[in-house]
Amino acid sequence: IIADKVALNTKEVLTFEEACTYTGLSKSSLYKHTMNATVPCYRPTGKLVYFNRQELIDWLLQNRCATDAEIADKAQHYCRKGVAV
Repeated sequence: IIADKVALNTKEVLTFEEACTYTGLSKSSLYKHTMNATVPCYRPTGKLVYFNRQELIDWLLQNRCATDAEIADKAQHYCRKGVAV
């Protein structure tokens, strides 16, 4: 099992099953994303689906949500910008 986890973190190309394990997504969820073309994937034979590990990471990390501290900093910066000095 440890060898499998190490392999997932070192392999560049993942199978559908490996991508599910790597991302933590269910098979049905990842399947929907592949069908809707919302996740980058490859179909060299037209049937089997493969994923580039780095592209999966990039996809998982898109649409970052700001922390409360970051939002407060932006609000302070915005308010200071509007005040005449």
